[in-house]
Amino acid sequence: MSDSVPGATDQSLTNGSGENVTDPPHVEELDNGNDHDSALGIVDDALTSESLHSSVYHYHMENGRRYHALSKGKYVLPNDEEEKQRLDIQNHQFLITFDGRSCFSPGADSARRVLDVGTGTGVWAIDFADEHPHATVIGVDLSPIQPEFVPVNCRFEVDDIENDWTWTDPFDFIFSRMMAGSFANWDNFMNQSLSHLKPGGWLEVIDNSVTCKSDDGSLTEHHALYQWSSLMLKASENLGRSSAASNYHRQRFINAGLRKVTQKAFKWPTNPWPKDAKNKELGLWTLANIEHGLEGISMALLTRGLGWTKEELLPFLAVVRKDMRDPHIHAYWTILVTYGQKP
Repeated sequence: MSDSVPGATDQSLTNGSGENVTDPPHVEELDNGNDHDSALGIVDDALTSESLHSSVYHYHMENGRRYHALSKGKYVLPNDEEEKQRLDIQNHQFLITFDGRSCFSPGADSARRVLDVGTGTGVWAIDFADEHPHATVIGVDLSPIQPEFVPVNCRFEVDDIENDWTWTDPFDFIFSRMMAGSFANWDNFMNQSLSHLKPGGWLEVIDNSVTCKSDDGSLTEHHALYQWSSLMLKASENLGRSSAASNYHRQRFINAGLRKVTQKAFKWPTNPWPKDAKNKELGLWTLANIEHGLEGISMALLTRGLGWTKEELLPFLAVVRKDMRDPHIHAYWTILVTYGQKP
């Protein structure tokens, strides 16, 4: 088979692993305190700066990495400086993947009120606000890691999006990116999104499938990269937040009653193995994004979800990195863009 990577295509629904989610191994109990009462952007006369600092900014350290304080232990990626840099690299990789587009929903450009779910460093929300000065953009995340100086039409809030949404004004456009593995109940996210969308508003979800594959058989079950991919999926399912959620997004959109549901598929090569220039460049960005950030991506998921120790994990990741850099392994991750309109 050709070793080039196809461009975007409309993609039909695929199946996940089908494995049952099992109870997670023991995870240290983490005190939530008054976390659910401390969301930036919510006015509360009883909320003091001291309690805000203790509940939102008192980050949790685990295996040498820093994690969010609000709803501690729920999200598996760190929020430290190394991860913030990776997220900004990932944002640039998306722009290359999508030929400069930040989103695909037809109603995005005319949206007056926009919600970015899981905003991370806030780079998408900031760029969207800059490009759409008529829109008010709200980015929400478990971690207050966004910059202080942002466009006047952009603001950030710290909140747990799995709790009941408290926004009173509906949105024209709700956007979410790379949140597979973050929700225990995607149907609840769909329901909350639909109830907070204006009629005619758009919902867009961009996610990857953690499963790494090849079209020519060059990635086999004997490779550490393949094993890592399978272990990451199993760990996420053990924790009740499957990273294979993107495989069901299209059907979820349809079941929720959205119309004009569209799904597009893109590929991120693991390294510069493709022949064409764009996908070769994407392979370099995959190395900068995933290979360089492999420890942060893997640490909490495999230690919490499979009971590994840091000492067991690091040597294994070294072999995974070797596979990621092997140009003879023509592997890739699939990126799925799913969007639809509320009637």
